[in-house]
Amino acid sequence: MAIIASNFKTNHTRKSTASFVKEVSEFLQSNNISNEVIVFPTATSLDEFETVSNLTIGAQNAYAVDKGSFTGEIGTTQLDEFAIKTILIGHSERRHVLGESQEEIAKKYDFYKNKGYKIVYCIGEPLEVKESGLDKTLEYVYEQFEGIDTNYDNLILAYEPVWAIGTGVTATNEDITSVHSAIKLRIPKPLLYGGSVKVANVAEICALDGVDGALIGTASWIVEDFKQIIENTKDL
Repeated sequence: MAIIASNFKTNHTRKSTASFVKEVSEFLQSNNISNEVIVFPTATSLDEFETVSNLTIGAQNAYAVDKGSFTGEIGTTQLDEFAIKTILIGHSERRHVLGESQEEIAKKYDFYKNKGYKIVYCIGEPLEVKESGLDKTLEYVYEQFEGIDTNYDNLILAYEPVWAIGTGVTATNEDITSVHSAIKLRIPKPLLYGGSVKVANVAEICALDGVDGALIGTASWIVEDFKQIIENTKDL
């Protein structure tokens, strides 16, 4: 059974998110689809949604705190209001655009692990590392597990090569399987692929050895496309 996740990033509003979640939930129910589906809306769009049991709402980010003096952040006090118990940690945009260090990411991971959250933990390499070969890629990726308890029961991994996110450049099947198989040997957890996944290629990617689903950005923001992505992977 594939795990299909949508990361809204800085897209959608409270109103459009509610409509999106309702439509996806009804689609899963009416078509009797058992995929595990996760939607990560913006923080301002989190709410108490009525959904089917296999549709989970998660937070794209939160600070390692219940509450406190951290301007612009949210903590578990805000997440608890909407019964959010799933979080995305380590996304490349948090690392490379917003400057989160591995130390900060590990602290956040440990905090939410101790709270029992389902964690979707992201790893991936920039283009210059990829071009240095598989050994360098794996070396770089494994450094992103520093301070991370990979034995945590409620952990899903997401491999997202930075050079393939939002660029339209998708890793080849060989690229994906070589990295996924190596990671799975070392860390036997569900492992999603992310990076220019779309309606046309999601089934092929999710059928590859070592791929347990997809974490999708741009191609998941239109609800009809996201429903088609779920449809295309329902039998995997």
